[in-house]
Amino acid sequence: MGQGQQEKVATSLAGTVSEAISAGLAPVDAELERRYPGDPGTRQPVHTVYVPGDAFCAGTVRSWGDRALAALDEHAPDAASFAAVLGLSDDLAEPVYSRVRAKLEHEPVEDLRVDFEDGYGPRPDAEEDETAARAARLIAEAYANGTAAPYMGIRVKCMEAAVRDRGIRTLDVFLTGLTEAGGLPGGLVLTLPKVTYPEQVTAMVRLLEEFEKARGLEPGRIGFEIQIETSQSILAADGTATVARMIQAAEGRATGLHYGTFDYSACLGVSAAHQASDHPAADHAKAIMQVAAAGTGVRVSDGSTNVLPVGPTPKVHDAWRLHYGLTRRALARAYYQGWDMHPGHLPTRYAAVFAFYREGFAQAAARLARYANRAGGDVMDEPATAKALSGYLLRGLDCGALDIAETARLTGLTRADLEGFAAPRRGDLTASAP
Repeated sequence: MGQGQQEKVATSLAGTVSEAISAGLAPVDAELERRYPGDPGTRQPVHTVYVPGDAFCAGTVRSWGDRALAALDEHAPDAASFAAVLGLSDDLAEPVYSRVRAKLEHEPVEDLRVDFEDGYGPRPDAEEDETAARAARLIAEAYANGTAAPYMGIRVKCMEAAVRDRGIRTLDVFLTGLTEAGGLPGGLVLTLPKVTYPEQVTAMVRLLEEFEKARGLEPGRIGFEIQIETSQSILAADGTATVARMIQAAEGRATGLHYGTFDYSACLGVSAAHQASDHPAADHAKAIMQVAAAGTGVRVSDGSTNVLPVGPTPKVHDAWRLHYGLTRRALARAYYQGWDMHPGHLPTRYAAVFAFYREGFAQAAARLARYANRAGGDVMDEPATAKALSGYLLRGLDCGALDIAETARLTGLTRADLEGFAAPRRGDLTASAP
């Protein structure tokens, strides 16, 4: 066939065939959109800090930052000493250390949960009522005066019979206090712990619906995290993945799945000395959570370590290395959030996060720039990879590991461009690579 000659195109199927197939799949199309809307595109905090209800005060966020800075001053006063502890390369040492200190000075906590569950324990009703009302007042004041963490909220007691009424009342007192203090803040986060059955998630949904009706709020305004701490939350008695059913039971209100390292490990009989976020039992649970949540818009969070960086410098350095390693391990497995239980964990949380994004920054930026410009390279990237690359850069920007000027310089893209690649239309991910 000569050049320029048009290829003959022939078909055998009538147009009605395609129409009939589309009509038959319309319910599936709607189900996909409902169940798997994709990532919400909002910022995900790199950690959650837990503070017992009676210990939370107006200065908690600043106090955690100051204590973390003091730990650095005492145990790693410069970039070289900090890098030596964590094994950071020479080219990462100064950028990571300077960013860690800046983070601790300006935004030491990204997500704070005032705890009314294990960290608070059973108290007289009048005392818990007062503590919940106080937490609401302090959080409202923090958002009003600009001292709040980006995300703040409470963890209530679970939906099990023994503590159900107390948890419901604490949530009511807290949400009512926030509402009367000026309204629910945009960064509000609630955590429901020790969920075992999907029906407990449904109960939380009904509870929030009733509160929204009582206060005249938009339906669906209040979301919540589901804490995965029991074996039954991973595998039900009938062999199904309970956590997947829990996401659906939340009716669009679930914002996150948080792994509870120690309750879950204990539930499976893991001895105390081996209860850690890198135990095989933990890896299994989080893998199930990750697959169940994929595409639903529900984020997954890792748990915590109970090894605290306190005491003499060698002991602090050992705890820092452990925490840094666990955090890097989680990031490589796409668990972009975890728990921090002590101010001394903040330096290594941010060091791990910043090193993770900075060490892969140049390569990710170059690959995304080539993709955006339809240029070749030694890796053939597809739309799904462009989504991952842009998501990586956006997470680095959100936490402070990267800045928009250097990202724009290496990619030639604006933040809006990155967001467009990170949240493609569903059909874009099945299209062929350019």
